[in-house]
Amino acid sequence: MNPPNPSFSRRSFLGSSLASIGALSASAPLAQAQSTPDKAPSRNPFVYHFKIGEIDAWSISDGHLLFRDPLNLMWPEDARPAMRSWLETHGERTDGIPLYINILVIRSGKEIAIFDAGFGPRSNPDLGWVAAGLKEIGIAPQDITAGFLSHAHADHLGGFVIDGKPAFPNAAFHYLPAEHEFWHSREPDFSKSKRNKAELPGMIQTIRSQFEILKTQSQPLQPGTTLLGGAVTIEAAPGHTAGHAIFRIRSGKEELLHLMDLAHHHGFMFHDPGWNISFDHDPDLSIATRRQVFASAAAKNTRCYGFHVPWPGLGRILPHPPGYLWHPERWSWGS
Repeated sequence: MNPPNPSFSRRSFLGSSLASIGALSASAPLAQAQSTPDKAPSRNPFVYHFKIGEIDAWSISDGHLLFRDPLNLMWPEDARPAMRSWLETHGERTDGIPLYINILVIRSGKEIAIFDAGFGPRSNPDLGWVAAGLKEIGIAPQDITAGFLSHAHADHLGGFVIDGKPAFPNAAFHYLPAEHEFWHSREPDFSKSKRNKAELPGMIQTIRSQFEILKTQSQPLQPGTTLLGGAVTIEAAPGHTAGHAIFRIRSGKEELLHLMDLAHHHGFMFHDPGWNISFDHDPDLSIATRRQVFASAAAKNTRCYGFHVPWPGLGRILPHPPGYLWHPERWSWGS
């Protein structure tokens, strides 16, 4: 296995730049005479290396989406004018909610762990970048020894299964039992959720089939369990789903709290933890969990990582009455 490359996706950036220069220099007659080859998707830098104590860590973007009519996804309904005001005041786009998909990978000793795996390969070139990101840092799928699942929505579980097989064949697959139990109950309860109910039958079927494919690798964990020699602790953070988990990663005196889907936007849920998104299964429980976790992280000035905040996803939760402020960590070009 090649040693990991902590560079900020330099090969991808230089390769795409040189390809663009070459394309511009081609003569028109030659270009017309030849069929245009399929071009690799163009990406901004999407792999970022950082440290958690002695642990090497990488933030890999799995791509991005844009939810149009953004405020229709947000609740409570009577707070939407305040939400629009927040966007306008902070110079944010108001035509859609950018959805970032940040995948955390760590190397601790001989262990290599991935925390959720994104969508997996998709026909949409704006999604499914994790495999390219792992290749960029010299990690092959078979090198992954542990896969941690926060919850079973498509942008978290999908990348664990590719072509009907486990994407990481040598990885133990960890999750909270409550998540598996919810999706395998006779009728999963979405009565409190505001998400589109027409999507549910297909979603439930897909999730069950993916859990089945991963069954031989599955090692569910109870909340509070610590693995990887004390490096990773799984914690229950229910509401977004029944078994939604967050992860605390420690090395020496340093700590990183992976918030997963406690926030889907870098403004809304921090400015007012009582604002929630329609994807939450139990909005009231999600809000209560968010209040508890945010209060603790803010009081302790805990370094955090967010799945859906702007890439690379590192920052801190600062008190900012009446709620909080997501303060992104400045990128560090040296490792």
